[in-house]
Amino acid sequence: AVVLNAVNEDQAERSATHLAVLAAILDAMGLDDEAVVVLHVGGVYDGVPQARARFLRRYEGLPEGVRRRLALENDDRRFSFRDVWDIHRGCGVRLVFDTLHHQVLNPERIPWTEALTLALSTWPLGVIPKVHVSSPRTELRPTAAGARVKMPTWTEHSDLVNPFEFITILRQTAGLRPFDVMLEAKARDLAVLKLREDIKRFAPEWVGRVA
Repeated sequence: AVVLNAVNEDQAERSATHLAVLAAILDAMGLDDEAVVVLHVGGVYDGVPQARARFLRRYEGLPEGVRRRLALENDDRRFSFRDVWDIHRGCGVRLVFDTLHHQVLNPERIPWTEALTLALSTWPLGVIPKVHVSSPRTELRPTAAGARVKMPTWTEHSDLVNPFEFITILRQTAGLRPFDVMLEAKARDLAVLKLREDIKRFAPEWVGRVA
């Protein structure tokens, strides 16, 4: 796993090497600046401020050709959008906004449209920003032993994307800078096809406006 802010220097060095390889692959494919490697900040270890500072220091120590391929995403357990925004302000790394993670971890109570707008602003002009959208799993499931029922954690991705939530996102971001959406759903391509059908049924005015 890539953990750039690891306390262990060997692990951090391996992570930096791995990122360099990924960046070289994207370069060799001739991809433009929209092709990025998405990272999480990593572990908390000795505290959030120290972990943020360590990520910042390690990021700044990477070659420029690697840094230009990286983007940082807010997560659902340790580092909220405010954390990654503070890191961005320190080093300029692009931010990928994750809608579900922001719902799960947002102690600062930053409105999601405000957070999204800030994240979009971190991408260079002429480069389309990336946003992650997903819905949480809601069903009850038996445990491995089958004797108990597992309650939803709200952090796991569902098979499909809730069309009403997605349509709300479209409507509430209509005036913002255009961005690409990555659907994080267990059904993969089927989730995309189903969402297109749902938009056509429930919000036909968006057909043709969503590629």
